[in-house]
Amino acid sequence: MKRIILALDVYDREEAIRIAEETKEYLWGIKVNWPLILGSGLGIIGELKKFGLPIIADFKVADIPNTNRLIAKKTFEVGADYIIAHAFVGRDSIKAIQEEGEVILVVEMSHPGAREFIQPNTDRFIEMANELKPFGVIAPATRPERVRYIRERLNREIKILTPGVGAQGGSVEVLKAGADYIIVGRSIYKSKNPGESARRIAEEIENGV
Repeated sequence: MKRIILALDVYDREEAIRIAEETKEYLWGIKVNWPLILGSGLGIIGELKKFGLPIIADFKVADIPNTNRLIAKKTFEVGADYIIAHAFVGRDSIKAIQEEGEVILVVEMSHPGAREFIQPNTDRFIEMANELKPFGVIAPATRPERVRYIRERLNREIKILTPGVGAQGGSVEVLKAGADYIIVGRSIYKSKNPGESARRIAEEIENGV
């Protein structure tokens, strides 16, 4: 089972396509964020679809229901399989996205500042996820104990995707805490040999998890 999601946080279209080509055999999916969309346009999602992998649009959507729906509609039209949204906007805004396609909810983030306002509300976000049944939730690879906490309270059918592996200090060990997928960015796309870096991570998972 492949468990690596590549966070393709580059600006340049050709660079993005090259890295995807070099790493595709080791990936479960590819996550695109605003840097790539701003640098290459929304059409890059359709171009990456040719590799046959799920595409996650990491737009962290956080608006009123109608705006969320409009963003989701266009994102899914160009080929995205999932869209990431903030849970704090509430059920109505998340349901608006689900009317268009599959959503992944942010219940915690991997940076230190997430402890200020997001983590104190994690239990409520988990409750929402259990009710709305998104494809998955985002939880921090940088804090495996939090992933374990979330996994114990989250419905088993809901996947846990964990950013922060590599440059932010998280490791593949977070899979043992209950994560389903690890999200890796700089450790792969900034490597001189992205394919080899992805292969080593995949091998580490296979040997250790």
